[in-house]
Formats: sequence, structure tokens, C-alpha cells
Amino acid sequence: MSKAWQHPYVNVFKHFKIEEWKKSTKEGDVTTFMDKTLKCTVYRIRGPVPASNYILLPKTSTQSLGLTGRYLYLLFKPIPEKHFVVHLDVATEDGQVIRVSFSNLFKEFKSTATWLQFPFLCGAAKGSVYESTARTARQDLVGPAPASVRWICLMMDLQYLLSMYLNRRYSHLKSIKLCASMLLKNLFTSDLLIDPGLTFIEAKQAGAVMQGSGPMPREMCFPVPKGGSWHDLYDYIRFPSDGGKMPFDSIQKGQATAGPTHSNVVRELPRNVNLSKPVQDRVSLIQQITSPKLRPRRRAPLLAASVPELPPVSSVSQSRSLHDSWQAEALESDRKEDPGASGDSVALLTADDGGIHVFAHRDEEISVHRHKSSTEETVCTRVTGPVSLPAKKVAEHTKLQPDPILKLNRIIGFGGCTTKCTLWTKTGTAVVYPCHAVIVSMDIASGQQRFFIGHTDKVSALTFNGNCTLLASAQTGNLSVVRVWNYQKGSCLSLFKTHTHSVSSLSFSYSGGVLCGVGKDNHGKTMVVVWNTLKANKGGEVVVMAKAHTDVDIQTMKIAFFDDTRMVSCGRDNIRLWRVRSGSLRSCPVNLAEYHAVEFTDVAFEQGHFADREPEDRTLFACSKSGHILEIDYMSVSIKNVRRLLPSQQKHSQRREKQTFSTGLGIAINSISISSAFCATGSDDGYLRLWPLDFSTVFLEAEHEGPVSLVNIGPEGAHVLAATSTGNLGYLDVSSRAYSTLMRSHTDTVQGFSIDGIRRNIVTVSLDNSVRVWDIDSMQQLFDFISEDTPCAVAFHPVQQVFACGFSSGLVRVFNIASSSLLAEHKQHRGQVIGLAFSPDGENMYSAGSLGSLALYNSVEEDHHILRVLGNVVARGSERSPEALTVSSDSRSLAFVGPAEYTVTVMDARSLDELMRIDVSILDLLSTSLDSAVKVCFAPVATGHLLVTTSSNKILWMNTKSGRLIREIPNAHKHVCSSVSVTDDARFLLTAGDKAVKVWDYHMKHDINFQVFIGHSQPVQQVTFTPDQLGVVTAGDAVYIWDFLANPHEPQESREVPAPAAAVTQSPFKSVSVGDPELHLSRALLSNGMPREAVPVPSSSSPPCLDISVIEQAGQGFFSLCEEVEGSVLGSSSAVAARGSFLRVTVPPSSRERGKPSLQNELDLLGDDVLHEEEEEQEEEREKTLVRPDAYKHFTPRFRTSALAQDAVAPPAGEESLRLKAVIGYNGNGRGNMVWNPDTGLFAYSCGSVVVLEDLHAGSQKHWVGHTEEISTLAVTNDAQTVASASGGSDGTCSLICIWNVKDGSRRSTISYHKGAVQAMTYSRDDFFLLSAGDYRDPAIALWSTNSYQLLTSVRLAEPIHDLSFNPASASQLACVGSGGVMFCLIEQQGKDARLKVHKAPVPGELGEVELTALCYSADSILYTGTNSGRVCAWDSHTSRCFMTWEADEGEIGVLLCRGNRVMSGSNTNRIRLWAVAAVQGMRHQSSGDRSSSVLLEHEMLLDGTVVSAAFDDVMDMGIVGTTTGTLWYINWEENTSIRLISGHKNKVNDVAFSPDEGHFATCAQDGSVRVWAAPSMELVVQFQVLNQGCLCMAWSPASPSQEHSDSKRVAAGYSDGTLRVFSILTSEMELKLHPHPVAVTAIQYSADGQVVLSGGKDGLMAVSSPRTGMTIRIISDHKGASISCIQCTKKQYNEFGLEGSEMWLAASSDRRVSIWAADWMKDKCELIDWLSFPAPALDDEESDSLPPSLAAFSPSEPGVVLYVGYGMEREITFYSLHQKRIIRKIALSHWATCLSLSPRGQLITVGCNERLIKLIKSRNGKFQDFTAHSDVVHVCRFTPSGKLLFTSAYNEILLWEVRGL
Repeated sequence: MSKAWQHPYVNVFKHFKIEEWKKSTKEGDVTTFMDKTLKCTVYRIRGPVPASNYILLPKTSTQSLGLTGRYLYLLFKPIPEKHFVVHLDVATEDGQVIRVSFSNLFKEFKSTATWLQFPFLCGAAKGSVYESTARTARQDLVGPAPASVRWICLMMDLQYLLSMYLNRRYSHLKSIKLCASMLLKNLFTSDLLIDPGLTFIEAKQAGAVMQGSGPMPREMCFPVPKGGSWHDLYDYIRFPSDGGKMPFDSIQKGQATAGPTHSNVVRELPRNVNLSKPVQDRVSLIQQITSPKLRPRRRAPLLAASVPELPPVSSVSQSRSLHDSWQAEALESDRKEDPGASGDSVALLTADDGGIHVFAHRDEEISVHRHKSSTEETVCTRVTGPVSLPAKKVAEHTKLQPDPILKLNRIIGFGGCTTKCTLWTKTGTAVVYPCHAVIVSMDIASGQQRFFIGHTDKVSALTFNGNCTLLASAQTGNLSVVRVWNYQKGSCLSLFKTHTHSVSSLSFSYSGGVLCGVGKDNHGKTMVVVWNTLKANKGGEVVVMAKAHTDVDIQTMKIAFFDDTRMVSCGRDNIRLWRVRSGSLRSCPVNLAEYHAVEFTDVAFEQGHFADREPEDRTLFACSKSGHILEIDYMSVSIKNVRRLLPSQQKHSQRREKQTFSTGLGIAINSISISSAFCATGSDDGYLRLWPLDFSTVFLEAEHEGPVSLVNIGPEGAHVLAATSTGNLGYLDVSSRAYSTLMRSHTDTVQGFSIDGIRRNIVTVSLDNSVRVWDIDSMQQLFDFISEDTPCAVAFHPVQQVFACGFSSGLVRVFNIASSSLLAEHKQHRGQVIGLAFSPDGENMYSAGSLGSLALYNSVEEDHHILRVLGNVVARGSERSPEALTVSSDSRSLAFVGPAEYTVTVMDARSLDELMRIDVSILDLLSTSLDSAVKVCFAPVATGHLLVTTSSNKILWMNTKSGRLIREIPNAHKHVCSSVSVTDDARFLLTAGDKAVKVWDYHMKHDINFQVFIGHSQPVQQVTFTPDQLGVVTAGDAVYIWDFLANPHEPQESREVPAPAAAVTQSPFKSVSVGDPELHLSRALLSNGMPREAVPVPSSSSPPCLDISVIEQAGQGFFSLCEEVEGSVLGSSSAVAARGSFLRVTVPPSSRERGKPSLQNELDLLGDDVLHEEEEEQEEEREKTLVRPDAYKHFTPRFRTSALAQDAVAPPAGEESLRLKAVIGYNGNGRGNMVWNPDTGLFAYSCGSVVVLEDLHAGSQKHWVGHTEEISTLAVTNDAQTVASASGGSDGTCSLICIWNVKDGSRRSTISYHKGAVQAMTYSRDDFFLLSAGDYRDPAIALWSTNSYQLLTSVRLAEPIHDLSFNPASASQLACVGSGGVMFCLIEQQGKDARLKVHKAPVPGELGEVELTALCYSADSILYTGTNSGRVCAWDSHTSRCFMTWEADEGEIGVLLCRGNRVMSGSNTNRIRLWAVAAVQGMRHQSSGDRSSSVLLEHEMLLDGTVVSAAFDDVMDMGIVGTTTGTLWYINWEENTSIRLISGHKNKVNDVAFSPDEGHFATCAQDGSVRVWAAPSMELVVQFQVLNQGCLCMAWSPASPSQEHSDSKRVAAGYSDGTLRVFSILTSEMELKLHPHPVAVTAIQYSADGQVVLSGGKDGLMAVSSPRTGMTIRIISDHKGASISCIQCTKKQYNEFGLEGSEMWLAASSDRRVSIWAADWMKDKCELIDWLSFPAPALDDEESDSLPPSLAAFSPSEPGVVLYVGYGMEREITFYSLHQKRIIRKIALSHWATCLSLSPRGQLITVGCNERLIKLIKSRNGKFQDFTAHSDVVHVCRFTPSGKLLFTSAYNEILLWEVRGL
């Protein structure tokens, strides 16, 4: 929405004409009267109930005010002795609506994800008694307004509120509701900071208007007598305010605003300050510096005592100025203390609020980060020269990225308030249940969870409507609210209070129009409320239909599914039927007779519809605590039958009888559920029982560990859900009689946890006296240990499958998980264990007790014997549990709080000798109370930091060597920080306080350094990053697992270095020497049952069978490499030589004839290209002096190290064995490389070096192949008959421009001029000229004649060119833009000669130093140019004058198009915008000060990447836009829609996989994306994206007759973090995540039968995993130390090669070794068939990094033959027979192979080369053909399963070839 009309302010009452009440609503007692103080008419809103007396703007909830001003100003006066309420609905940029409420009714600040509630503290008149008493007792102000309350001007910073409290971006104000009781003058919005006490004269003198501030608008002013002060008569309240606030986050008059203050606008003289103390807690909007108290004299100041004079600019600018003046002295010393921080963050750190942070003294070097004040921006609007349209220039504040940085992934937990609310969805594929304050929807098949977050207390009730589209939930507690959700979208439709507390039951009607709830009123009586929810789904309000108070107990209440007005309830001593009629709720009891004293627990209606009776003629079932089940006739309200569940009679010792109904003591039944076929009950004895409807006998039952609290029969009766009071949730499959557990949970607070990073397990301890071990990925409980003692702390061993647990009795027990055994037990502490930790190297273990003791254990030995015990060293008390101890990452230091709570002690971790003691209580000299330490945490050793949290809510950075304070953050949380964690790279800090979790930038470099996350309903006990740094785990009420979305950081010095042979990786984060016996991983983990003890080690010399010999055997007459050599070798074989080219085929002699290598008969291969070293050096020197412009619009070729082979053998025309069928993707790296003509339908774009013509209607493609380098840009003639394409040159050659004839696809001509790449091209309006521009390496423009495509003239410019265009009104006029401004050019022709006359027009001065990046002409010769700062300039092309500018975007504008009176702009903010510029023509001849016309924003769209190309029709209604992500979008402005036309990968494609039926194929890329495509149409079907990881390999699950068809619709992918993920194509979901590797997965393959997945890592380890269970079956370490390059599986005869198994597989590694295995996965057998090692010349380390890969594959045409290609003595393909144990054949290659694929049919082999070749070879005779269509190294080639198609890829170019045979 446009903001121009809202500047400088919007008078809301005037704009919406509130006096007419057409656009607004008044309700209740709303009147007008003349106020004596203001001397004007004001509105009076009064009434006893605020919700019934109000003014609402706009009139309905479907409308929006659309007010975009950052500040809201409310002019009002609370009515004395009364309360008032104000509600603001504020919209965020992502479409969320947040309600902001404030009132003097509220006692404290509260917040949810969609609601902020602030208390308002009414001030008193100046000098009154009330004011003086309020100064000392601010809490007494909460409540009704005092009698002397004054008129108030309230300013609310809406942008700050959303950013600070909810981490969201403000968009606009949607609605305002002003409720009784108040007097109201007006309200307005503005982007200016208004000072009501500032007069217009003062403002003019101070120049405040030019600085983003201003006086109060005259129509809003309060009257002030002459000589009087505004602040003496009225109150000005800014929220957020400047002064200290009590209660927290309240709206009140700040202490700093007691008098008139103009510090934000009036220029002040420099003042002397003492910089030895951090600046005070609160600063004004432009951060005026005050003079705090002096420090002790013995501390010499480092900095000067005065501050230079600062101009009145924004706080951010001021901070930078201060930093510049102090940086020189402070930078050097502070870098020593904080090596991770940059200069900007060392000398002066600006927090999110704009606070000033100074390192004042060399001896302390403290920076204090304040984050409670607000930062205001100042807007300067100076107009000189051309007219600039008014627009707000907002300073972009840096903040922590990405936003959000955490995403909730999984929750391990169930229940909280209740375990009786679990629901089935309509389809029966998911269940919905509460987990404390979060509602979870879990898919029962995959375990994936969705979350409904918004409740602030534990969820106590849930209910669905009949079709499960609406979900209602209630929370317990005094603030009991009900939320109605859209289940599919997960959005909250309505939120309303229940007028009750402790809501215990909810029930939706089948239609969803009625909701019933049961709770307690303020007197403890039961209250039933019925709501009308018909309008909830459409954004309407929920209203109360009826309510009733009753003394009877109600356990549950349900609405009848056949009638929305009928309900039934049950409870202690009663069953009642209810009905809503005429707005009242009435009930009648069921006559229970002798069962009147029974406690009933649940009711259920008979299901089904019966044609022969009325809907209400059905049976009602009720169950009870006494075991009775009553059958009640609903119509007659009478009991039909009574049954009772009794304990079974133990007639046989080993057999238990089925349950029967009789007399006696019954078993309590907690829940009952009825279907049309059977009944389910859940009882206290732990049994779920299924009965027929006549209850004759139990036909199925399932026993649980605790009382069954809920049963729920799913749709169609296929599954029965059961929940227990002990926190278990599962379901029974009725048909298969199988029981599946969905979730287990602790039943009390989780005290602490620890993570096993190798096996991805987590162990938790809870107040329910249990210790449980969970799988992080599947959330399944693996083990649990129950103790009579309460566990308090737990820690995993860093390597072994062992954990230690400390208990409240002081015991420390060590458990082995694998054997489920107790290894050791120690009793060294008298109080509870409050801290437990292992050293990262695994050698020692430490424990701390609540009475001060500290113990050191030897964790190398199984008994973990004691090494040393110290007493009275740890601070006493249990409040620091469970993280009282912290160990440094190098295992050298141990830190804890003690001996007193005010000190922190650092000890030697191996000996417990004290190294240092730090007193934190003396760090704040001005504090009147002693500060105590709460938690300690070591940062990574490289930082040298120890983090300490204190009782005053501070976080302190201490130097681990000197103990000096380096940095501190005050008020980090509202409450004490309970847990701290730091990432391994020291980039991020994680803290917990009360119920909130915060992620911080560790070095505090941003304006907003943290993000807040909520969701816990209880205080968070512990937080930590996962060992792989990809997740965060938080625990308190439950265990929350979050995805950590920060971008991975890879310092230059930490990049991978090949590990020495004597090292073995023991964990994902540590390496130890092989000689260390204590820290070895178990052999079971590394090999897991391998059949031999030793791994074959390759010898230094090659085995005899690999000797290379050449024997020319009879019949082998073709040994040539190319046709020219062929003739001399073949001799008489002319018949063969005449057809095609051949590679040399070498057949070694038999084993008896082997001897020394004989190479004299081999033919020499073609040599490498000759490099002209001298020319290259000269070119490099010239390019060093060139600087690429700072503009994304300027084309930069993607970096390549390859060059096209000069010896490629092209096949004869018409005999090509491969035909290019399709190109997948669009080159988003190009600029203007897409053209479209709506009249002819021409649509062309480039991908790599290919021009693709696509028929948008038929979906077919044509391809123009003629370039060898990446195409940079395209141009099309106006008649759409000719297309020009341009690419850069290679090896110093000039660029190439190809001219294509559209009609027949022929290449009409090729031209070349520019030395670098071609930046842009365009045709003249009459198509007589073609204009081209070179890039920054050759900034020249060339003019070509289109008749002969001869160069007419060229002009070399001094600065780079970005874009150019012809004037449509004149074929001889053109313009180009670049770094130097606008160049207006004129073509002067003299006969056949032509020359360009260039006139340069500079950039307007007010734009500053900018690049002009894009341009376009209008039909009336107005030139529009875009800049890299986001502004668009309009130029008069006749006078070369810029006559106006406007701000069109926040980023660089790279695309401009003009059609009629509309201009489209595209930028690197991913936005395209459509502007109406009809008024611009009239501004051409107006004076520079005339602002009568403006540019209007008509439409705006957000795409998926930076805009690089665009083409639209003549009226700008529809068009096509290309982005850097490789996507082409169809845009329709009229319908405001965008449709994806072409999609491709932006990053390198690493692998391709095909479905067995070839209906789909999948690609994976370096950006972590897996894309699945439909094979016939090449349409993108689904995309799976994993952030911050690269997907390196993938495999499609095979089809098997024994498996379901859906099993072949899965894709397994390997990632750079060592994980495997299995994706389902049918459900478009991730089914499984495994983590079998600590390093990148480089190869993956399904077994032939699909039973297992084989994967190989960069470290050479191979894992065998189950794709069904996710378990790693075995680890194979034979290739350890060399990266696995490929894995392949195939079938074999069962006893072939003398080994059992119907499958064999091979693996090849980078050290040129190939292992072949026989496997029978069903019997867990895997044995080695053969081991191959291939020789190669010795290389140094630098050369070895660039070697071609080692690749191997089974021959599909020759059983038992393995093909190998890789670096070796020769470039060749080797054929090895497993039966003969020897090499049987070799085929020489002209280049090293980078990829290999064998066709399943025939004898075809495809290899890709570094020289961009695709070589198709026949394996029997070496016949081959070369194909060149790629612009880079061909690194992927794959035949489809049928062999009919071939996929090849070079970087992100994917080509599909049709295979015709060879």
C-alpha cells in the first residue's frame, strides 16, 4: 500500500468522518460535549462495562484502516475513579494480526503469540499529594484513574512493540477499539516523532522537521496559556518510555518527561562526561550523554574526558560517530580480550535499543549492552534540483539473522493438565493431543508433528467439529480462554474469554456452529456456557448463546451429534440431559435409582443413523468409577440396562479369565467410546477392552503400564486410541491386533537432560523419579530406569554408550545402555547431586553436591573409581541444579559457583587444583545489593571466555586467564537466567529464563542481538545446542527439539585437512590417536560382524593381474582413437573405418603370459591444449587493474576451471547417437537472458550454453546449440523473427554473438567484438540496428547493421555499462547507463558509414554516489533509470535533464520496463512493482518545486529471488519474469497472480535418480534441495529442502514384486552433515531421518531388494541401515581414510562365487580401491568377494586434491564383470572379471573421466569429462561419439532404467538426451 498520502500524518477522525458513523461504529453511552480545558468538543465514552460502551474504527472486522504510520498518537483523558480499555489490531508483514491492549484494569503485562496486554498507570496532576506518594509507591497507581488525572498525549511506537515483544515486522494498523471510560479528543498516525511541547517557531529554529521530528499538528494541539508550559498542564507519555518502569512493561508517564525536553531536536553544546562508567540505563531517542558518578581515583581513564560535538542525527549515526573517535585507542586492547569481535563491536557496541556501549578503561574493558530503550530514526528531506516525491527513508537496523533462527520441530511429551483429550482426525491418519501449553497434531505413520501455539497456560480441553475442520481448545488457570482454530491451516480464528476458570470440558457440535464448555465461576460453582461459533470460520465474533450455573458436579459434557441444541453431561452422583431453547440452557436429571451415589466418568451416544426411528431415539452409554456401565434410553430418560466390570477369577495360575459383568467390587472405568460395530472401554487396571455392543464378552484387549484415562475409536473403526494417566499414548489396530505407541512422556517436570551426539540419543531425568533414554529423530523411548530416589542431574559419556545420573540422596550411578546394566555406584555426597559432567575427552567425570562437595572420577575404567573429593568448595543449595558444573572444551578447566554464592571458582580439571577465584558481587560498584552467580558456562577455548549469569539477571563475559570482566548484558531475561549454551564456533549464545528461550549473537554486533521464543508453560530447566549444531533442545514441562536455522560458518583456517593415518575420528566433534585404548569406539560400531579380522591393504606396487600389456589378437583390428589414425592402423578394415570413430581396445594376455609391462605398442593419446603462458600473464595483469562495479545488474560469469576440448570428434550429421530432447532449468546467473513476444508466442531463454525455445501451449522444446560458454544475454527483434544470443570468450578470445533465425532455427550469422562478456544487447525500433555493450573488462558499445551484421561503429567508454536501450520514438536515439551516469547517444549516418555521438549526463547530486543500473524509454521519450539505491529517475531525453525521482524500492533496481503509462521495476529485494506514471509527463516542464503530481504504486509481488529479466505485453497486463534462483514466473497484474513456468536448480546438481517405472526422476543439489520431476512433462512435482546442508547423493527405492507399489515411491538422500533422509513421493513428506555418519555422505544406494540402504562417507566408513526402522545395522570400515565415490548393487545367483546371498554390491573409494561384496540381508550376511587396487603415479598433496574420481560399476551385459575408471597410469576404462580374477579388457580414453554410467540395455557406456565432453562408447569395440552441449565440467551422467534416455549435468545445467544406439 502507498504511504505517500499518509505523510506527514493522518487525522484519523477527520479522514474516516467519525461524526457521520458510516465508517465507524459507536456502541453504548457515547456522547459529545464541550471540554472546558481543551475548549473544544470531545467524545465521552462511559458505562460500567467497557466491552459494551466503545467506539470502533473501522465499522466491520473485514475492513482495515490501512494506516502505515509507525507512531500512534492518542489524545485522551481517563475518567476519574473509572477504568478504560483500548484495543489495537496491528497487522504484520507476514499477514498475522496482533492485538495490542492497554488498560488500567490490567495488573501486569501478559503476552501470547497474537496478543500483547499492557497495564496503564494513570498519573496525577503535578504538585498533588497523589503525585508525591506515587513517587515512592508506583504500584499503588495500578487501578482507577485518580481524581486529578490530566489530559494525556500517548505516543505508541508500533514498530518497536512488534519487533521487541514478538520479533515481527510491523505493516499497518488494522483497527482501533476505544472502550469506556474516557474522554477522547482525537488520534492520528505519523512516521514523525512529535513533541507536543514544541512550538512551530522553536521547531523551525532547531530544524527539527528536517530531522524526522516535529511539533504537534495545529488541529491536534492542546491549548497553552501565554507564558505557560505544556508539560505543566498535560501529560506526554511515550511507550516505550525512558524512565524505570514498575510494574514491568507498563504504560506510564516517564520520569524523564516531567518537564519540557527538546533534546531530540535542539542542537546542544558539547558537554564534559566521565566515560569511565557505562552510560546510564536509559537514554533518550537520540542518546544524550549524561554525567554519572566518578570512579575511584586509582583507576586511570584510557579515553579523553570530553565528547566531540555531535549533530542532531539518529542514534545509530551518533553511535558510529562516537565509535570513530574512540576506535584508535580502544581497538587494539579490546581485540586481545575478545578476538571474535570486529572493530565495530569492540570499541562501541550498539544494542537493539540503540544504547551506547563504551570500553572505558584498559584495566576492565567492559561493554554494557542495554536492550530496553527504543531507537528512533531521523528522516532528512532536502530538495534541490529535480523534484523528489516524498518518501520515508527508513534506516535498516541490523538484527540477528535468519529470522526466525529457531523452528520448533518435535516435542517429546504428552498431557500436562489432562490426558483425557486426544482426538482422531477425519481421515484417521493423525491424532491431536495437548502437550502442556502446546497442541500437537501427529501423523501416526511418519511421526511428523504440527503445532498450534498460542495458549499461555496448560491446555485442559480439546474438541473437533464433525468434519474436523474446526478445533477448539481451552486452557486452565484463572485466565481461562478458549481458542478456535482452523485445523488445516493451523491458524487461530477466534480467541475469547470463558467467564469461568479451570475449563475442564469442551464439546463441538457436528456442524461446528455450537460450542459447549464447562468450568468454574468465581465462587467455585460449576458453570456451563454455550457459544455460537457459526461466524468464527469467517472472522466473525463468537457470542454466548446461553449459560447456566449449577451445583452438580460435571466431569464431561458432550453435544449430541444429531442435534446442536442437545447435550448430555455426567459427574459425581448425576447424569443430566441439557437443551438450549429461547436463549436459556435447561437440564433434567436421569433417575439413577440405586445408582445415585455413583461417580460417572464418561458418556457416549449410540452411533449410526436409523431410517425407522427418530434421530434422538437412541441409547446413551455412561461409565463410572464403580465399574458400572449404564444403558439409558435417551427419549424416555430411563435406564434400560446396567452392567458392571469385575476383576477376573484366577482359576488357573497361568491363565487369566476374560472379564465379565456381574456383582461385586468393580473396576473403575474412566472412558468409553462407541462405534457402530463395537464398544471400547478404558479402566484403572490398565486395560483397553473392546466389546460387542451387547457386552457379551471381551474380544480384544491391550494392557498398559498405567490406568487408561481415554479411549477413542477412530474413523471406520480401524484403530482405537488409548491414553494413560502415566503419559503414554498409542493406538490398537483392530484388524491386525497390533499395538503402536505414539508417545511416551514424563509425568512431572523434566529436571535435566544430556545428548549422545554419535547415536542421536537423549537421556532425561524428571521429578517423576524416572530416567529415560529417547531417540531424538523418532521421539521413541528406548530405555527407562525407575528409582525410588529422585534423579537430579545426568550426563552422557562423549564417546561410549554410557551415561551417569545423580540423585537426590547423593548417589551417582553409571549405566551402560547397550547392556542395560549398572556399571558403578558412588555415594560421595550427603545432599542431592546438583551437577554432573564428563570431560570432552572422556577421561574424567565430575559431580557436585548441594552441601558443597565436589568429586573427581576416572571415567576410563568401567568402575569410574574416585580420584579426589573436596568439601565446601561448591556453593550450597540446589538452585543451580542440574548444571552446576562446566568443563572447558579442551578438558583442562572446570568451573562452578562456590565456595560462596558470590564467587566463581576455576580449577584444573585433571587435579582439581584451584586456578582462579572471581568475585562477581563487586563488579557493579553502584549497586546497593550484592550480586550472586547462578550459572556458569565455558565458551569455546579459542575465545578465552567464561560466561556467568547472576541473580540480577545479568550475563557476564569473564576472561578465563585473568578473571577480568570483558562484557555484560543486563536484564537478559525478566527472571533469573536458568541455563546457558554456546555454539562450537562461538557465533551464537542460547539462554533460558522463566518460560522463554533466547538466541543471541555471541559478539553482540547487531542493533537487535537476540530473538525470543515461547512455548513452554513452566520455567525452562535446561537448554543446549545439539552436538551437530543443527538443533536446539530445551526442557522443562516437556522436551522441545528445535531446528537451528543459522547459516553454517566455515572459517578459512578450519577447512578440511586430510587427517593423518594415525588418527581415527571418535565422535562428530573430536579426534584422538589410535594408540589411546580408552577412547576407541567399539568394534561392533565400526564393523558390526565383519567376516574377517584384517582389511586388505593396498601394496605400493600393483598386483600382477593389473599389469598393462598390449596383445593384438586375431579379429581385434580396431585400435584407433580417431578416424585419421584409424586408417594407418586398421589396414584392410576399411568397412569398419568408414563408419564412426573408435577408441583403442586393449586385451591383456592370459595369466600364464603375464610379464613386465610392455607399453611400446600403445598409441599415443592426443596431447593437452598448448597454453600460451606469456599471453595469459599479460591478460592477468590487465584484469588485476579492473574493478567490478558494485551492482548485481552487472553480469559476472560463473567461475569455471574447465575448457572445451579441442579434439572432440563430432558425429556425422544425421548419425548422432544422442539427440537433445529437453533442457531442465533456466540460467538465473544471466542478465536479460529471456525474451517473449505475446503476439507471435515466441518464448526463449538460456540455460548454460544452450538457447531453449519453448512452446508454452504444447510444452515442447527446441534447442539452439552453438555457444561453448555461458550465455549472458539475449535480444529479439521487434517482429520476433530473429534472436541474438551472446556468450563470453574462453582463453582470452573475444565474446561470441550468434544470430538465430526463429522460423527454421538456423544460425544466420556469428559476430564477435567485445573482449570480455557481453553485458547487454538491444535492437532498434525499426530492427535496422543491433547494439551491444561489453562488461567492465571492455566497457565499449558496438553498433551493428542487421542487414549484413557488419560492425558499423564502436565507442569505448571510461566506465562500465549496465544497460542500454533505443528510443522507440526515434531509431537514431539511444541511451545507456552505468557507473558514470546516463549516456545519451545519437546515430549519425553518412551513406553506409555511421558514427555514435555520445553526450554524458551526470547523476543528480542528491542521489549521492550511486550506480545507474537499468533504464527504459516511454513512448513520449521520457527515459526512466534505476539506481542501486532503489530510486527511479525520470529524464527529459530532449534536454538530457533529470526532472524528478522517487523511491521505488529498498534495494538495487535491475529491471525497468515501460508500457504506456505504467512502469515495472524489479530489484534484488525479490520484488516486482507496477507504477502508474501518467502524471510524470506533466511534470517535465514544471518548476522543480512543483509537487502537484505523483507516482502511484498499483501492484506489488514478492518472488523467490533477485529479478534479472522480464518481458511484458504492450499494456503491461501480463508477462514473464526471471530470477536468480533459476525460475521463470508468469505474471498477471490484473488477476494479481504468479505462476511458476520454468524451474531449475540455482546451485550445483550433485546426483540424479530415476523411479523404476521412469514416471519420475529426482535431482539433488548443493543447496540441500531434492526435487522430484514428472518425466514426460519435466514439470516439478515436489521439492524437499534441508537448510544449511548440501545434498550430495541420492537413490530411488527399487520396485519389488514382494513390496507394495508405494514402496518404490521413496527417495533416499545423503547430506553433508552425515545424515540420510528418506522422502515419500506420495505423501510429499520426510519419512525418516538417520545419522549414521559423522561426516558428509558421498554415496548412497538401495540394496537390490530394497531391504537396506548402503551409504558411504567422506571418511571412508560405510553404513548399512534399515529404511524402515532407521537403525544402523552395521558399519564397514575397510575403505576408511578415503572418501567413498560410488556404491552399486546388483543381483546374483545365490551360491555364485561360493558365497551365500542373492545380491552383490561394490564400493569404490578415492584411493583407487574397489571392494565387491556378496550379501544376504535377511540373514544379516555380508562377505567380501574381491578386493581391487589400481596403480597410479605418485603425486603431491596439491595435485591429489584435483584428481578425477574413482568410479566402478557392474556390467549389465556381461555378468560378473566390473568396470573401473579413475586416475591411473593411463586414461582408460578397465574391465575386470570376478570369475576369472583378472582384467579382461581395457578401452583407452582421450580425457580423464569425471562420471560414468552403463546402459541397462546394449553395450553402451557414457563418461563425462572435465573438458565438457559427453562421450558415448560401445563397450565391445570402442566405437564412440563426442557431444558438446555443456558449458562446464560434466560431473553427472545417468541412463534411465530402460536405457532409452540419458541425463547429464554440468553444475546446474540438466540435459535430457534420447539414446538412439551406437
